[in-house]
This record gives sequence, structure tokens and C-alpha cells, in this order.
Amino acid sequence: MAKLYFKFGAMGCSKTAQALITKFNYEERNMKVLLLKPSVDTRDGANTVRSRIGLHQEAYSIGKDENIYEKYEREHAECNVIIVDECQFLTPEQVDQLSDIVIKKNIPVLCFGLSTDFTTHLFPGSKRLFEIAESISEIKSVCTCGAKATVNARLDENGKIVTEGSQVLLGGNDRYVAMCRRCWLQRRKEQEENLS
Repeated sequence: MAKLYFKFGAMGCSKTAQALITKFNYEERNMKVLLLKPSVDTRDGANTVRSRIGLHQEAYSIGKDENIYEKYEREHAECNVIIVDECQFLTPEQVDQLSDIVIKKNIPVLCFGLSTDFTTHLFPGSKRLFEIAESISEIKSVCTCGAKATVNARLDENGKIVTEGSQVLLGGNDRYVAMCRRCWLQRRKEQEENLS
């Protein structure tokens, strides 16, 4: 029985690398994989999924208003599995469409992405995945203090933590750092004290 999977973690925990390794494992068994990514993620080009360790593959870009179920039926009905990178950028409706593929077509769908933004609030796509995915697992990441990283801290050009702004701002190690909540709160407090 196929399932909708949500594999989440903080920045830098190897989500994309694991998505690409999973794709390779299915293909090694002669299965056809549909690799998707939301079109808002343009860091490595419109149709490329790239991990920080250098793995990369071509993917199909999904627009914010695009119906994934209809795209699947129209163009990719022969695939055996669907893998989605950066799934936090999906709309809740698109997550429901992926679930419909699982239920109606018995095709497993594996979603890899962040759970929360730089303010520690859930992304809409991730929230919906937490609500309906049949399998949810965390990919662990580590803060510089050694504790489990849970916060995707956004940094400005001076390396200071930012707590306001648009939920979506693309970036990598230059813009984000994974931290435990204790270190994140402590660093914010120190920044506020330095302003006084």
C-alpha cells in the first residue's frame, strides 16, 4: 500500500541529498521516478535539484497554481514513485493533490523539506503534510553547540539574526544557519542587548 511520506529537518541536514539518493535507489531497481520541485526554488535553476554535497538531478518545476494530480495524469502516469524536494513551498492544495495520487493511483510520494521558517512558524505546505502524511520522519541536524538543530536562523549581510521579513527568501549557507532553539534565543538576546 502506497503512502505519503514527509521527511523534514533543519537547513543543512541532507534532505536534498537523501531525496536524490532515494531517487537513485528506485531507478537502480528499474523504477521510473518523477522528481518535482516548487518553481519558487530557483537557486540552482528552474529545473535542477542540487544538494550541498554536490549531487544534482534535473526535475520538473511545479508552479504555485499548478495542479500536480492533473500534471501526473497528463504527463507522468507511467511513473512508479514521486519525490518532491523543497516541499515546504507547496500549497496545501498541492499536498492534497499528492495525497490523491497516493490514494487513487497507489503511487508512493516522498516529500523532503523544512518544517518551519526563520521565525519558527510552519510553512503552509509542511503544515498540511503534518496533518495528512502517513509517514513522518525527522532528518536530524546539529547546532554548533552539539544540540539538535531545530531553527532555520536567517542571517543578514552582517551575520545578525533576522526575525522579520518575507517567509520565502532563497539562500544557502550565506543566508541561513541551523541552530538549536536555546542558541537562537541567546543570540537574539545578545543582539538586542548590544542595541541598547
